[in-house]
Amino acid sequence: MSRKSELLELAREIEACPFCRSWGRGMAVPGEGDPEAQIAFIGEAPGREEGGCGRPFVGRSGKLLRAMIREIGLGEKEVFISSPVQYLPRRRTSLKSNVLHSRTHLLKQLFIINPSIVVLLGKTACFALLDRNVEVIKEHGRVVVKAGRKYLITLHPAYAMRFPDGMKAFRHDFGELKKLIGR
Repeated sequence: MSRKSELLELAREIEACPFCRSWGRGMAVPGEGDPEAQIAFIGEAPGREEGGCGRPFVGRSGKLLRAMIREIGLGEKEVFISSPVQYLPRRRTSLKSNVLHSRTHLLKQLFIINPSIVVLLGKTACFALLDRNVEVIKEHGRVVVKAGRKYLITLHPAYAMRFPDGMKAFRHDFGELKKLIGR
């Protein structure tokens, strides 16, 4: 079975997950991109726009993220974009229990894709994949190696858009990513 087929099968599993559907609303947002991507970008959870169309990072934050991806010389189709939570939470933010359950789907995605670098966009992504609370503003730009994979900690694009210092840090971190991938 090809990686693309495996990801499609996993997307159907996410859409049918009774636990995810019990606390989430809208369409499932299982992620998108190259099934063989060397770089994955992991956010927090879908927003209203994402839950309405089933695609990750399509709102204002997504426009910034996708622009930064292009700015460092990557095409959107060369990377994979997902979240630890694949449904729009009924509450404003994801509960810890939602993240812990939903990351099982994310871990399966990462197993299939096997990227060498995972960019963690904010606190929820860090918690889901590093298994700890991270003060992102203090640790942004840091690369953590876990199980042979590099994880780059950075701010969520929504934070970068709200605070000038956040945008400066976000741009810096993408500069570090550009160095990591040799572009």
